[in-house]
Amino acid sequence: MEERLKKQMEFILEVDKIKFIGRQTYLSDGERKENDAEHSWHLALMTALLSEHANEKIDVRKTMLMVLVHDIVEIDAGDTYAYDAAGNATKRERELKAAKRIFHLLPEDQAEELFQLWEEFEACETPEAKFAHSMDNIQPIMLNDATGGKAWREHQVKKSQVEKRQESTRAGSETIMEVAEEIIRRNVENGNLKNE
Repeated sequence: MEERLKKQMEFILEVDKIKFIGRQTYLSDGERKENDAEHSWHLALMTALLSEHANEKIDVRKTMLMVLVHDIVEIDAGDTYAYDAAGNATKRERELKAAKRIFHLLPEDQAEELFQLWEEFEACETPEAKFAHSMDNIQPIMLNDATGGKAWREHQVKKSQVEKRQESTRAGSETIMEVAEEIIRRNVENGNLKNE
């Protein structure tokens, strides 16, 4: 097998491990929690369907690829729960180390492209990264809403924590932020989120 293709195939097999990385968000039926592959696929589809609601024009293909690769680093770094203060304190260091290893299994040009795309997502400065964050933020609260706040109740999540997490949503889409605000309001009213 030609060396470039060999590296690409090795990377593709390595990233199959993303299917084993569990998240804290339940699927919409509340029976089990989603994994990173399911989450990333969901974000890619959401990006394709909801891109018209971005605050700025975005490159949809680029944004879809961004959300597909944004959590690959969790193969090594593990999933850090959004409301885990201690885990979030070391998240960047763990994920950067993982990104360097995993993306560099690819041929150099593709490794650099995906690494830079991951860095762009992390920086959240471009229209694509801002919209990708909007998708990454709204998806778990949408699923929490669908399950009657199951994960929120288990972790005793507060309204202020969810609102803080949603701060970057507005930068990508005012419309999606309105949806987030409605979900938060409804879940405070029905007791799924603690209103301190």
